[in-house]
Amino acid sequence: MLKTPSDKTLDSTLPFARDGYLFVTKRCDRYRTDLFQTRLLLRKSICMRGEDAARLFYDEGRFERSGVAPVRVQETLFGRGGVQGSDGAAHRWRKEMFLSLMSAQAISRLGELSAMQWRAYAAKWEEQEQIVLLDEACEILCRAVCEWAGVPLAELEVTKRARDFAAMIDAGAAIGLRHWRGRWARNRAEKWIGGIVEDVRNHRLAPDEGSALHMIAFHRDRQGQLLNERIAAVELINVLRPTVAVAWYVTFAALALHQYPECRQRIAAAQEGYLECFVQEVRRFYPFFPVVAARTRHEFEWKGYRLPGRTRVLLDLYGTDHDTRLWDRPDAFVPERFRHWDGSAFNFIPQGGGSHRNGHRCPGEWITIELMKVAAEFLSARIQYEVPQQDLRISLSRIPALPNSRFLIRNVRQI
Repeated sequence: MLKTPSDKTLDSTLPFARDGYLFVTKRCDRYRTDLFQTRLLLRKSICMRGEDAARLFYDEGRFERSGVAPVRVQETLFGRGGVQGSDGAAHRWRKEMFLSLMSAQAISRLGELSAMQWRAYAAKWEEQEQIVLLDEACEILCRAVCEWAGVPLAELEVTKRARDFAAMIDAGAAIGLRHWRGRWARNRAEKWIGGIVEDVRNHRLAPDEGSALHMIAFHRDRQGQLLNERIAAVELINVLRPTVAVAWYVTFAALALHQYPECRQRIAAAQEGYLECFVQEVRRFYPFFPVVAARTRHEFEWKGYRLPGRTRVLLDLYGTDHDTRLWDRPDAFVPERFRHWDGSAFNFIPQGGGSHRNGHRCPGEWITIELMKVAAEFLSARIQYEVPQQDLRISLSRIPALPNSRFLIRNVRQI
């Protein structure tokens, strides 16, 4: 039996905060292995990276998710009682509800709604001196997904609701004021959405039967019971919030178009298959969330190492997407690599890995790709703009990462 490498510090919480997305990779490189043991928030944890590690991590016979996410993450990003923290048959039953919303027609409809919002906002931008793209993208996607989901959104509330969703996302791994902003935003959003669910159930509001609002409001668990109002609100937010989170990827796409102008030219020229390759490379190349967590159900052996039971395990998403064994020149932005990608569910995991239907892979991944394609095509072929001097550096110690300036543009003109 091989001895599991162990981080030398008593607790690695502060080093994790310092190294951020590179925390796992640095130590795996140091110990020349794909896993090591450490303590985070004073809890024993095993960190893993790579395709084989991802394949293991999504083995539901060996890992569980229930109760694994830290309370601070549940109180900001995920919400308590949502699908991310369930396992087994209960998880599959709940996830099926989300997957039923992801038909090709429904995803295309959401893309169309977002395109309408991009055009409407571009008309306003022509009258503005300068805009912050991340903030505008959050509003655009908030409007689009609320209309798509059947959630009523008053004009005067758009900025407030978009900012609350953005605050939840920004607080996922934060401490201090950023954390509390996310927590307050979560409370406001659950109260708002909970009231809407109550209105639907009491027939004061009648959303379309195929909408996310209607489906979640009347979803029944495996025992035939309606979700309680708070859990229904959490799950509806699990449709709205991740869609707004695509604004981070849109911002990175704009950065890539700026840094690699040949990509803009090829998208504008509608080269066959290139837009999807570009979007996938943005998802691989730029940092989104660094790790996902699970817990071992029991003790077992893997590649000569002993993994003890009931132990938290972190899978390195960013490190796996930049693994030199999986990707040629992983630190170069090369969209063409996706013309030859093998489609593995375990080597490309920007939003997690595994199976969509039977595992824990993010059911919103298809929506992410569609919304990014709409935005990248719009920024490349539908408007012209200038990118002023600004701080476009990305700190890999900040989670979630973003360009320091949040990407400023000016002198917008529709084509």
